[in-house]
Amino acid sequence: MRSNPTRRSLILGACAVTVASALPAIAKTAPSIHVLKNPNCGCCEGWIEILQSEGFDVTVQASMGTLLARYKSDNGIPQQMISCHTGKIAGYMIEGHVPPADIRRLLKERPDAVGLAVPGMPYGSPGMGPENERDAYDVFLIRRDGSTEVFASYSAA
Repeated sequence: MRSNPTRRSLILGACAVTVASALPAIAKTAPSIHVLKNPNCGCCEGWIEILQSEGFDVTVQASMGTLLARYKSDNGIPQQMISCHTGKIAGYMIEGHVPPADIRRLLKERPDAVGLAVPGMPYGSPGMGPENERDAYDVFLIRRDGSTEVFASYSAA
């Protein structure tokens, strides 16, 4: 014996379908990264624009000199890993021109680490010139004890 659906069950069913269809959009919210940078640095702006075009929600704070250096040091960035700007995302530090794909991999794998760094400013890294003319460079994983290991390598173009 089949019963006819009630108005209440139809409304509840419609609500359930609406909520279920919204779940993928909720799950794909943009990762938020806060970046400290020298307000006059063009390559930092280039990196930020790349992150934004890759779907990151970026906030920017002007900082320079000893304040920026202290922020890096206080957050576990070793001196040999320093670059021009520093980001913080989901508890991880991102130092320098780290490619968005490596940041996403970090967030997916969630290693026990300080974060990622591309020391210096290698030509052709994100924000530092055309990728098709890039120099070879490595992205380093910074461990909590200050040690580092190669997380990703990019060959010269």
